[in-house]
Amino acid sequence: MIIDALRAVPLVQPSGTMSGDRSVRARRALVGLFLLLAIVMVLGIGTGPALLSPGKVAAVLLSGPNGAAGSPADHVIVWQIRLPRVLLGALVGASLAVCGAVMQGLFRNPLADPGLIGISSGAALAAVATIVLSGGILAPYAALAGIYALPLAAFLGGLAATLLIYRIGTLAGRSSMALILLAGIALGALAGALTGFLLYLSDDRQLRDITFWSLGGLGAASWTKLLASAPMMLLALLAAPLAARGLNAIVLGEAEAFHMGVRVQWLKRGTILIVALATGAAVAVSGTIGFVGIVVPHLLRLWLGPDHRGLLPASALAGAILLIVADMAARSIVAPAELPIGILTATLGAPVFLLILLRRRGAGGI
Repeated sequence: MIIDALRAVPLVQPSGTMSGDRSVRARRALVGLFLLLAIVMVLGIGTGPALLSPGKVAAVLLSGPNGAAGSPADHVIVWQIRLPRVLLGALVGASLAVCGAVMQGLFRNPLADPGLIGISSGAALAAVATIVLSGGILAPYAALAGIYALPLAAFLGGLAATLLIYRIGTLAGRSSMALILLAGIALGALAGALTGFLLYLSDDRQLRDITFWSLGGLGAASWTKLLASAPMMLLALLAAPLAARGLNAIVLGEAEAFHMGVRVQWLKRGTILIVALATGAAVAVSGTIGFVGIVVPHLLRLWLGPDHRGLLPASALAGAILLIVADMAARSIVAPAELPIGILTATLGAPVFLLILLRRRGAGGI
């Protein structure tokens, strides 16, 4: 369904696509970001209470889970503890950044973000409900879904929030960014209140788990969580580039995009499903990590231009790099304890968000 929806591409090439110097810059940026991601992943695997050199990490990875390189402890650290954590961080960062890029293109506004307009709050509410009520009224669902219970619930919560916000913000077939933002704020407040009620009902163990989870982090990463959430995030990441040409055209306006051959409503539906799928899965395994979806695509758009054919893959790579680096910092700043990643991303993202607001105010965009 997502694939069919995202085949809403223009019949003619819109302006603002990659050309000239920016085309070359985008290709070089993708190569550079890919190489940087590989380096950061190796460093991320080696960072922690037990430091491993990049050479040892590479040797242990190349030798396989049961290889002869390194000690048994090195293999446990690399293959059982840090590799799933780094891979999960890369997927979560890529998903949040791509969702931000897609929403900013769809709504033609650099302030659009899954967390800002309430999608993350809806996903978080569903995830918390699953944690608290899985031993009660949701027990049959939890037993049926198994390890997919949490990411599936978060996806459904994010999808429900997305559809409700989109419905409120659409009038006579046209979407209003102001209405969507206001609806997202209201829905986020309501979801926060309901989440607080569930926290009141939770026991000590559930309360502790939810508290640490809500701050955002990858401390509970495992192969089980990775396998449960990766299919949803990978599907969204692979489907998003199919919407690139349609997003390029819709920048000119919905009417103009329609006359260029874009099936606008199908494009909206497909991108909404992508955002709900990726955001729900990411929130389920990492908690609420804010500002990645605003900061990464906005800075890349200033550097590479507005063409989503280059912007979307660049956002995926840069988002993965940012979250792995943030996770490395979280493990190092207060070692041997661990700082929640959400605190670090908010510390970085909030000032950048304010700069975006001030820049748009000066340009008369708000």
